[in-house]
Amino acid sequence: MTETNLNTITTLCLNPAIDVTYHVDKMLADQKSRSDLTRKDPGGNGINIGRSFHRMKIDAHTFCVIAGNTGKLLQVLLKPQLENIFYESVSGETRINSTIIELDSQTQYQITDAGTPIPPQQLQKVITDFVEQTAQGFGIITGSCQPNIPQSLYAELVTQINHAGGRAVIDTHGEVLKHAINAKPFLIKPNRYELETILGHSLSELTDVAVHARKIQQQGVTHVCVSLGEQGAVLVSPNNSYYARALKVPVNNTVGAGDSMVAGLVAGFSLGKSPEEALRYGIACGAGTVMHPGTELFSNDELASFRQQVTIETLDI
Repeated sequence: MTETNLNTITTLCLNPAIDVTYHVDKMLADQKSRSDLTRKDPGGNGINIGRSFHRMKIDAHTFCVIAGNTGKLLQVLLKPQLENIFYESVSGETRINSTIIELDSQTQYQITDAGTPIPPQQLQKVITDFVEQTAQGFGIITGSCQPNIPQSLYAELVTQINHAGGRAVIDTHGEVLKHAINAKPFLIKPNRYELETILGHSLSELTDVAVHARKIQQQGVTHVCVSLGEQGAVLVSPNNSYYARALKVPVNNTVGAGDSMVAGLVAGFSLGKSPEEALRYGIACGAGTVMHPGTELFSNDELASFRQQVTIETLDI
């Protein structure tokens, strides 16, 4: 990608992780399961988004909280993969998340750690630096929060970014997402399950997803993108709504695919693309990521071909 993004892009990652992926033949209750292939990758939603921008050669900044020896390992793993990253070190240990892929059934299990608390003074410093760097650009606020973080924090950050003339992007779930929606961000990207959770009922049909995404968009969210896994994604924008089918690619691991989609969407918008084209960027990034093991991401060389393969359907919803 050789185009130049038109705005500053920043990502906040309060709760990064080391992602460990194990490949086992079969999980056995009360028995050891040997992994003949194990990976350790830098992880956390914001980290994956930052790495995605780096792959696309999009200039961006990442603000990250780390702790202990695990945090030092994270820095080592990130050094060749991410530029323009600002670390805030706190006490404790950066979390370790585990993914187990059972080869016999092709089932994927994920275990995530809650993370280490962030002292209030250090939390205030990192979010202040993040908002100031975002200015009138795109500020991406994503992932889970440590237990001591108030559920209203992301909404407060959306408000601060809006007041500065920027565009806030939210990728989270549950009550944190509900609060953030009320603050009117530029873009949210729940998956189908996360959308169903905040609505309190299932969405079995594609049109149901688009209709309820439109209702959220009408509450003041500029764009609502709902990822649908192997079915693709729906993007509801002010003028229309769009559906993109997922590309038919071999799936190795889905961890990081949603983060890559967020990065692709923001990259498209930052390059001045239309919503349809931004969705095309998002689908391409997600497709490239699921092909790779662990939380390895797409390569930039894959994206141009993938973008050409994406088909966009206008839903008129």
